[in-house]
Amino acid sequence: MKKIAVLYGGVSSEREVSLNSGKAMIDNLDKNKYDVIDFRIDSKDDIFKLDKDIDLALIGLHGKFGEDGSIQAVLETMGINYSGCNPLTSGILMDKNFTKIIARENGVKTANWAIVKSVDAIDYDKIDEIGYPVFIKPNSGGSSVATNLVKSKDQVESAVIEAFKYDDIVMIEEYIKGIEHTSFILNGEVFPTIRITSDHEFFDYEAKYSTSNGAREEVVELEESVAKTLEDTSRTCWDIYNCRGYVRADYIITEDNQVYLLEINTLPGMTETSLIPKSAKARGIDYSGLLDKLIESAEI
Repeated sequence: MKKIAVLYGGVSSEREVSLNSGKAMIDNLDKNKYDVIDFRIDSKDDIFKLDKDIDLALIGLHGKFGEDGSIQAVLETMGINYSGCNPLTSGILMDKNFTKIIARENGVKTANWAIVKSVDAIDYDKIDEIGYPVFIKPNSGGSSVATNLVKSKDQVESAVIEAFKYDDIVMIEEYIKGIEHTSFILNGEVFPTIRITSDHEFFDYEAKYSTSNGAREEVVELEESVAKTLEDTSRTCWDIYNCRGYVRADYIITEDNQVYLLEINTLPGMTETSLIPKSAKARGIDYSGLLDKLIESAEI
């Protein structure tokens, strides 16, 4: 029987989301197949208490010391196999600026942007060039934490200050009007696309995790040409970033069917109602079966 340790919790601003992801993984792993170890991380030092005599660390962490490659590097040093992307890919995709630079270099459409490393370095002329409204957010954040849609110059500084609470680099990004879609990719195979709509101005933290005023997430069949563009883009992203195991790529599709990459999540949410399980379900794979596939993807 394979010994599987579920790593969850963590020390990032996305800890609460990770606690839910980890609980769902532990509850749904087939106990007839796996010896499941509940391994909650409350401090960085906890990882060194992990038994090296396990078959796999199934990572349910999000944010820093989860998706940024740090814990992957520690696990590699300890000789422990783990799910998901390697340290370098994880680090690059955690950094929105690096992600967008590489995307542009490979012909993948992404919104215009600028980065800021201090409040004094805010370039208002550059923002004017991008055009309001703009998104202001931590460069290496997730779950839309501290992400603000800024509509005028007088709102910029306060939004930048808020984002600096979570990261030392802040991204200012062009607002692309359209509908958000997400693409689950497992071992290079693109799964059914999910469309995300919300009464909120954008898919913010509350829309993602509120039970009363959240988003509407539905599997959709896009127009053939748009579906092909999205799937081709997802495969391109899988290849250019050297992804491993599984990722979730998020896009905006505009009214004129242009596909813009938003970001790629190397350790996306894994609650029972998260986007990846919904996409897998549309392919006829239940949550327990999905976890089997995530484990298999780490063994290839």
